[in-house]
Amino acid sequence: MSGYDVLVVAAAVATGLAGGVLYAFSAFVMAGLRRLEPAAGATAMRSINVTAVRPPLMLLLAASVLLPAGAAVVGLVGDEPGAAWAVAGAVVALVGILGITGVGNVPLNDRLEAAADPGTEWATFVPRWLAWNHVRTAAGALAATLLVVAVA
Repeated sequence: MSGYDVLVVAAAVATGLAGGVLYAFSAFVMAGLRRLEPAAGATAMRSINVTAVRPPLMLLLAASVLLPAGAAVVGLVGDEPGAAWAVAGAVVALVGILGITGVGNVPLNDRLEAAADPGTEWATFVPRWLAWNHVRTAAGALAATLLVVAVA
């Protein structure tokens, strides 16, 4: 296995893990929060948002973008046979994980944090946040798949 292959596999693992974490939010974390009274759900989500911006999640999200980008560059420079797939995986990770986080979920989190009445904000927050999160989840899965194809 070449260094390129190892890098692509690491990128696939990182994007798959990121997609899995995001899937967990879509599949059951948000469902659990929705069972609470709106004010309690909003309070819990605000607390999650504070604890999310720490190394465990931030390192994973960074790896899910930087490793695929590195694999794409190494693949292109080294004229690797699967480089186009690695580039596609990197683009999906960049746009679908990092981009959607920055333009979709983080602004919603900020709006919930700044709300004068978080319980009232919660009703509009949840469906919009989940929709963006579903996109991030799918992007993580798709990026991982494209990266696997790059070394297959």
